[in-house]
Amino acid sequence: MSETAARTWTRDEAEAIYNLPFNDLIFRAQSVHRQHFDPNRIQKSQLLSIKTGGCPEDCGYCSQSAHHKTGLSASKLIEVERVLAEARRARDAGSTRYCMGAAWRNPKPRDMPALLAMIEGVKAMGMETCMTLGMLTPEQALELKGAGLDYYNHNLDTSERHYSEIITTRTYADRLDTLANVRDAGMKICSGGILGIGEEAQDRIDMLVTLANLPEPPESVPINMLIPIAGTPLAEAEPIEPLDFVRSIALARIMMPKSHVRLSAGRTEMSDETQALCFLAGANSIFSGDTLLTTDNPEDDVDAVLFRKLGLQPEALDVQEETVSHVAAE
Repeated sequence: MSETAARTWTRDEAEAIYNLPFNDLIFRAQSVHRQHFDPNRIQKSQLLSIKTGGCPEDCGYCSQSAHHKTGLSASKLIEVERVLAEARRARDAGSTRYCMGAAWRNPKPRDMPALLAMIEGVKAMGMETCMTLGMLTPEQALELKGAGLDYYNHNLDTSERHYSEIITTRTYADRLDTLANVRDAGMKICSGGILGIGEEAQDRIDMLVTLANLPEPPESVPINMLIPIAGTPLAEAEPIEPLDFVRSIALARIMMPKSHVRLSAGRTEMSDETQALCFLAGANSIFSGDTLLTTDNPEDDVDAVLFRKLGLQPEALDVQEETVSHVAAE
């Protein structure tokens, strides 16, 4: 079977690929990448925190958890008009997907009208929409889809084996259930993980095998490098070796050949050379803008310099702006 066709991966197969000689691994990943994507085009997304802090989950890496003393104050859901103004700036700066994240265990019914208005307003600008709001019921997933949400982000974070060492307030099965609800509603899935959270190489491999073996692999796979944050349990975590990070990108590309693999959090800690290797290994999406949810991200002019050095071009926005619906404008 061609490795670009749908298939079920075993741990042994994935481990053998991950441990290939580095040159062979990168050549294989880049060869797969070129079968499905322009190797010199990068999709740009922008992320906005629409509700920051006070999350009841205890994710060991997260500054927004109410369980950790990080000095981050909890905020309310921000106004729809502000979200749309920020989205328009992101579009004008070259982003083709706008991602909105709320620090919740799950959205409440009272929050849904504003969320739906945000989705409709951003869609009307011609951008793809993505949200990350915690766990979803089947009914909530259908509501979001009905408003036009394209992607839902819900990361697995790590392997099932390592998961309970990082998070205790929800299970791995809870995360998989939300991904199933999203897919059943007809939305695209954005799901990946975080590297450098005390996991072993086998945990990275197992996480990617789980994602690749979903009934349909995620269309978007964000791979984050931990940004240690004071006050969290992982503040002193040992950083992942850059070449091990690149190996994980390559494995994701080989096992999920049609997915956008996003080089996500942690780029401020990566050299240009490490980022270049990630792009060579099949990463073809980044977050732009100078912040992610609560952490720093390279500024647009820094990315522009790197893109010029590497001969990369951002994917173009090919949808014209529409009239904003009355719901989004209220």
